[in-house]
Amino acid sequence: MRTRYRSALLAILACGVLLPAGCARFDDTAAGQTFSPAPVPSPESPPEVRGPGEDSGGDGKQVQPGSPATTVPPPQGCKDFNQSVIATCLDTVAAVAGLPGDGSTPSALAGERKSGRVLLATAGKDATEFAKLDVQAAGDGGLTGLALSPSYVEDQLVFAYVTTATDNRVVRFAKGQPAKPVLTGIPKGATGNRGTISADNRGALLVATGDAGNPDAAADPNSLAGKVLRIDTSGKAAAGNPNGALAVAAGLHAPGGLCASADGGRVWVTDRLADKDALYRVQAGQPLSTPAWTWPDKPGVAGCADFVDANGSLSVGTSLAGNLQNLPVTAEGAISGKPTVSLDGKTGKPPSTFGRLAGMSMINPQMAVAGTVNKDGGTPISSDDRVVLITPATSGGGNGKD
Repeated sequence: MRTRYRSALLAILACGVLLPAGCARFDDTAAGQTFSPAPVPSPESPPEVRGPGEDSGGDGKQVQPGSPATTVPPPQGCKDFNQSVIATCLDTVAAVAGLPGDGSTPSALAGERKSGRVLLATAGKDATEFAKLDVQAAGDGGLTGLALSPSYVEDQLVFAYVTTATDNRVVRFAKGQPAKPVLTGIPKGATGNRGTISADNRGALLVATGDAGNPDAAADPNSLAGKVLRIDTSGKAAAGNPNGALAVAAGLHAPGGLCASADGGRVWVTDRLADKDALYRVQAGQPLSTPAWTWPDKPGVAGCADFVDANGSLSVGTSLAGNLQNLPVTAEGAISGKPTVSLDGKTGKPPSTFGRLAGMSMINPQMAVAGTVNKDGGTPISSDDRVVLITPATSGGGNGKD
């Protein structure tokens, strides 16, 4: 499969949005760095990290998450023997961004919600610090979303959804460079600050925002709260947005996950409402009024991954129930049956459970990465919090039917 990359030179742009938000003016030349072609990683060869000391759960061999292994020994301190675990002993990994690769040496960026640390996690290596963002974690905020630039291989830029002292915002950064604001002025409240960010796999970025504790704001066209935004890398409305607006859908309250299919033809967002949890398919210009699926038991829907396999499946992690909900998806992009549940500790073979799951991101069409948040109200084990790999095998394939 060939992947085409676009040039990532960004212009100095002024704020021209129609909604009450701010976007920064800055010299965006690959975060002030000059990159030579030689060290740029390709999708088939993600960046190799030479971390100090022991790995977090492997032996340097190719990672094969979800393979039918025998009983996995319990962790010994930060040493986790489950081959699906690629980083350990972190804190509330609410955000992840998978680095592209063939899966032989999976890598991802992992963001800690409360501290604002971003770490580079690679199978067989210790996690190393990549960046440190200034965040405020009160009111379910902090660092809650990470996404690679659509032109990451060329510009090495990473985007994050963060809560600051004054607002929620999107920032961008590169390794060794301070974060710079891209889209500011997203409302902040005592609650409802959690948001997330993802590539739409069509050259733009998607941002899901909370309602900042004001449910009416989700329906207010003059507010950035409770929306799905589609932006370019400068923070302006992406080309092709309806009416040139930032928002392409409205009606969110406490979004937990945002994901797109590999070709960008399907976009999903999870949300937590007062009476249920919900999954929506995002279609530009249409309100989020009719869920594709709902959970009356409110398991705490979080990150999602749209797998490409023979059957088609969408996996949704939960940060309260601590499992994976796997929904069958038709070729037309409709949910065709009830979810099957995996990673709930009841399957009897590894990996049986990782506890509470939060952000998820694709590494390639057959492998995703997720972060755990067991230190945020769960029951952590010695190796928590962790960065773990999710595949159709570990997710159960999502083939449940009515």
